[in-house]
Amino acid sequence: MLKKLNVLIASVLCAATMSIAHAEPAPLRVGATPTAVPFNFLDPKTNTLRGAMIDVAEAVSKEAGYKTDIAPIPFASLVPSLQTNKIDLISSAFARTPQRAQVVDFTQIVVEYGEGLIVSADDKTDYRSLADLKGKTVGVQIGTLYVEPLKATPGVKEVKMYDTMADLVRDVSLHRLDAAIGDGPVIAYQVRSQGASGVRFVDSYKPSMPTNIALAVRKGDDARRAQLDAAITKLKADGTIAAILKKWNITH
Repeated sequence: MLKKLNVLIASVLCAATMSIAHAEPAPLRVGATPTAVPFNFLDPKTNTLRGAMIDVAEAVSKEAGYKTDIAPIPFASLVPSLQTNKIDLISSAFARTPQRAQVVDFTQIVVEYGEGLIVSADDKTDYRSLADLKGKTVGVQIGTLYVEPLKATPGVKEVKMYDTMADLVRDVSLHRLDAAIGDGPVIAYQVRSQGASGVRFVDSYKPSMPTNIALAVRKGDDARRAQLDAAITKLKADGTIAAILKKWNITH
């Protein structure tokens, strides 16, 4: 009887060990801003996050062997949420910069683009560079890499800070701002795809501040970063990431 009991206990322990060994890893907790169409935004119909970087996060995580748990987080709270272990990954319109690389670790670049300029619809000037904004009051989103270059542009009358791109578009249309600078694909989508009235996307403007978007993990999380990098490499090679960007009309 004792021998049978020992065999049973051993079988149970073995089964438990195998179950643990084959258990799925915990879902990746992903943070994304809810106000950066077409990269990431809260769909009012489903109350879920959608967008290009949401699709990228899900595709990359799946390739790396993870499920995802995606949460909307304000732009300014993305890094603190990562550092305090509230999330594991930032997948948003979050540019890879030397300053941010000091506090988070980035994967390889997922998509590259430049900034865009909008003005009121009755302003027909062919703006081509930041230098053409002399004497203008210009809006920009808090925390973006366009803030300091705008402030350093000679002759710009005033730089005003905004929480969201939608606020920028609204104040340009109401003539509270002469112009606004933002992520090219985001600001173009706001104006063209969502039919913003009273605002013009300036096609003559030539971007001068390249933006490199990558995923971000906690500083020192080398194993996870390597997993994600390998997944991104595969999804670039098989056309998955290109298809996602095309779906959301994001051009390089």
